[in-house]
Amino acid sequence: MTETGDRRPLASRDTQWARRIAQWLAARSITPNQISQVSMVAAALAGGSFCFAGSEIGWGRALLLVLAAALCQLRLLCNLFDGMVAVEGGKGAADGPFWNEFPDRVADILILAGVGFGIGSPGLGWAAASFAVLTAYVRELGRATGTPSDFSGPMAKQHRMATITAAAVLSILEPLWNGHNQVLLVALWLIAIGAAFTALRRGRNVVRNLKAGHADN
Repeated sequence: MTETGDRRPLASRDTQWARRIAQWLAARSITPNQISQVSMVAAALAGGSFCFAGSEIGWGRALLLVLAAALCQLRLLCNLFDGMVAVEGGKGAADGPFWNEFPDRVADILILAGVGFGIGSPGLGWAAASFAVLTAYVRELGRATGTPSDFSGPMAKQHRMATITAAAVLSILEPLWNGHNQVLLVALWLIAIGAAFTALRRGRNVVRNLKAGHADN
């Protein structure tokens, strides 16, 4: 959906468990920027787990895939709590806008490129990562030109992470049909195509909003 402002609309932000954890973090000497930086570490470990899982079999592969899925979700939790600690916790910093965006782009690249290398399709991994970064670029371009921040999908950040997390878990079952990495391959294609469509959709919205604003003037 499209929202005026810089915060992604998240239902989890209003849950009791999220508020309690955010309050606990805000009460410690933990800064929003540090939480954002941890998200990059989680993404690097997730990408590495995906990469090594591609050449493993048996329990080793299953454990790496479970670890990768958990780290992808940790990345999202960091994205949730850095904003909550900054805004609701009142601990925002002057350089907060940089750390709000930069780690997300790094995380997308590390995770999706890691999946690509793991399944033997590095080009597809880089394509998915590139289109993921492009969706954020178009959103920020729209905001810079004075139009509302557009967080629409179908492959916004939370959708990408849900897709790759689900693929990681489902991939554990591939030995049942003598498969190996096909689920992650399909997931990367879905993310690449979906993110490309999302970037185009957001770009269309930016142009439409700019024209509407010009007509109003």
